[in-house]
Amino acid sequence: MEKRRVVVTGMGAVSPLGQNKDELWNAVKAGQCGVDRITLFDPSSSPVQIAAEVKNFNPVDHGISSKNAMRMGRFTQFLLAASLEAVKDANLDEQILADEKTDVIAGSGIGGMDVIDQSFNCYVESGKKKISPFDVARLIPNESVANVSMELGITGCAWVVSSACASGTDAVGVALKAIRYGDLDVCLAGGSESCITDYAIKGFASMRALTTHYNDDPKKASRPFDKNRSGFVMGEGGAVLVLEELEHAKKRGAKIYAELAGYGASADAYHITSPRPNGEICARAVRSALRDAGVSAEDVDYYNAHGTSTAMNDVTESRMLLDVFGDHAKNKMKVSSTKGMTGHCVGAAGALEAVISTMAIHDSFYPANINCDEQDEACGINLVGGQGIVGNIDCAVSASLGFGGHNGVLVLKKYNP
Repeated sequence: MEKRRVVVTGMGAVSPLGQNKDELWNAVKAGQCGVDRITLFDPSSSPVQIAAEVKNFNPVDHGISSKNAMRMGRFTQFLLAASLEAVKDANLDEQILADEKTDVIAGSGIGGMDVIDQSFNCYVESGKKKISPFDVARLIPNESVANVSMELGITGCAWVVSSACASGTDAVGVALKAIRYGDLDVCLAGGSESCITDYAIKGFASMRALTTHYNDDPKKASRPFDKNRSGFVMGEGGAVLVLEELEHAKKRGAKIYAELAGYGASADAYHITSPRPNGEICARAVRSALRDAGVSAEDVDYYNAHGTSTAMNDVTESRMLLDVFGDHAKNKMKVSSTKGMTGHCVGAAGALEAVISTMAIHDSFYPANINCDEQDEACGINLVGGQGIVGNIDCAVSASLGFGGHNGVLVLKKYNP
């Protein structure tokens, strides 16, 4: 069966760098950092007191009624806000949204952690007597896509993909496959997460995954590929891409940001939190995505790294890049992890980075790998310095490597009719 081409015709984003895609992209181009002291709870008893929050988020400002917002977890509010923006950006009408070949597919690694934290505290404080009838409906991961489908009248499938930090990337990849082979014509694909809570931060800190060294200097905390990195910074947010079959998009005169050309995935089968050290299985996912897109390693201009700022991830990912791309990763292909700016948004990370990579192609700009003052010698790849570089990008790769060994990789290309 001939592969149908899939293009990006709309985007929406709620992030630590801004509450729409343009604010996000402008902040990325300026090399800004969204990490600061935690305000969503009192962090004074925690070894980690910083995170990349979505500041001053009010769902009503995004067209979500206060009544509906009260019945949603924060991660759902993020996904719905991003979806509403993406639909408007793509100029999708009610007829297209209601079509049986329109779906919504989103990733979430955890779901309503804020609901779990708040409701269980209330349960304990009430003497184990008080439970809201809305608690379960607000915390389960599928309630994010369920609310998007209800708000927008999407009666095709509404699916959640949960593969830890790769969730957003895998959701976009699943949508690509469904459109390519004719099951769908249009899909809202993305991810959302909100787990900046007392319990979650302390839980990740107990795993020694988060940095504890920069509570007094938050902007310097997320340091992908830097010699002095010491762990990731928790982020939150949501992002959605409108993916559309090319002829469907052309027929309605849609604007096209880029072509989503390939997807690959693999599982390390190694450890519940650590990547396979040699990067061999992750490399398999990258090669699969490149084959799927019909491009060679030398065709890739920009690689948006998972780059969490942890000791193991950054070295493993660098080994993988040198394995797949060889000298191209050392000398020509430009690499950056935008988590230095956004923190690690877990299930939303891959979707946010897909939006950033799409904008990088569309706007001819390589985002910076900020806070890398002294590149780790074990990470011998060609990092983008300063605040970024202006330059043409014909092909970009965005990768996500999740707890449990989940590897997801997307290939995006400049659209050529």
